[in-house]
Amino acid sequence: MTFTQPYTQSKPAKPNILLWISRIIVGLLFIFSGLIKANDPMGFGYKLQEYFHVFNMSFLNDYSSWIAIFLCALEIILGGLLLIGVAGRKVAWGLLLLIIFFTFLTFYSAYSGAVKSCGCFGDAIPLTPWQSFYKDLVLLALIIIIFIYRGQIKPTIKSLFTRNLLTLFIIIVSFGIGIFTLYYLPFVDFLPYKEGNNIPEQMKIPEGAEPDVYEHIYEMKNKTTNETKKVNDKDYIAQKMWEDKNWEIVGDPKTTLIKKGYEVKIPDLIISDMDGNDLTEEIINNPYYNFIVTSTNVSKMSPIDLKALDKINNTIRDLSEDYNIRAILATASSTDEVNYLNDQMDLVLETFYVDAVPLKSMVRSNPGVMLMLNGTVIKKWSSINFPSKEEIIKNYLDKAE
Repeated sequence: MTFTQPYTQSKPAKPNILLWISRIIVGLLFIFSGLIKANDPMGFGYKLQEYFHVFNMSFLNDYSSWIAIFLCALEIILGGLLLIGVAGRKVAWGLLLLIIFFTFLTFYSAYSGAVKSCGCFGDAIPLTPWQSFYKDLVLLALIIIIFIYRGQIKPTIKSLFTRNLLTLFIIIVSFGIGIFTLYYLPFVDFLPYKEGNNIPEQMKIPEGAEPDVYEHIYEMKNKTTNETKKVNDKDYIAQKMWEDKNWEIVGDPKTTLIKKGYEVKIPDLIISDMDGNDLTEEIINNPYYNFIVTSTNVSKMSPIDLKALDKINNTIRDLSEDYNIRAILATASSTDEVNYLNDQMDLVLETFYVDAVPLKSMVRSNPGVMLMLNGTVIKKWSSINFPSKEEIIKNYLDKAE
């Protein structure tokens, strides 16, 4: 006689709540971080160039924007696949290696002071290096949990076809966003030169805004007893220590920032002609339409960029025949480089010198175009989407009359 065991339905395994919480937080944060930076890959590329300089890898500067696109896409892909549970073990390894790398970079930046801002969330949410490092430590702890339980990461979508289709979609979108914004400018501009901003106002401190608060520490020495002590500036004034001839200040006072005050949005814009004359106010307060063509380095333009600049130059030349406009080339290039470019294209643009730092914030393109009126940024274009003469007349010049 044979006996069979009665059928008992196996109970589903209890979900690992800690793993799920870690997956959701890490996944969403990686997607958010990747999207923010993919919105402005050239800006993230500039930040990468700072790291390249610190680690003597400046030979990568010319590829910084494409490296930025890859890193942003990698963050989005890892975050997306983590949430839908695809390739769990590989994703866990990728997250662990990536966060170890990021944690090292942010710690080095904070400890050495070599890089002032990590660029983790682009210009949308600026973080100090120490803030970035602490954020990465939290992420590292969560990713270690994910790594330990990586074998329990299961797909949240049953259909294999749907999972594969969604994975392909995530990969295409992750790279597509960065490539699109590299050529057509960011979807959302977080910089002070964004459309609608008045540049002169961005260069001022608003009335009533609090300035930076500093504390000055004096080292005092008694001439009679040789006693030394340290006194802050408030006590020095309150006690009128300068009246006591027995005490003298030794060396220079030590200044410490106590409280950060209002920070001017545009602190460093100086537009000068090739003779060094400062014409910033004249340019930015021009009451007529003002085309500012920007180029950090004219020698770095590709043949496609040069062709685009030629189109911009010819379009502005045609517009200037019928409309009262001013057009300048703002560049950090040398006079010889600009003169060579002028010989090749017969530039109608007036040439002015601007430091590379503000130029990089004006238009994320080389060349780029910024249209201004009464100091306000009306429109910005990259090198490849500058409109035709007819479109500019219809959308801007005729509306001003």
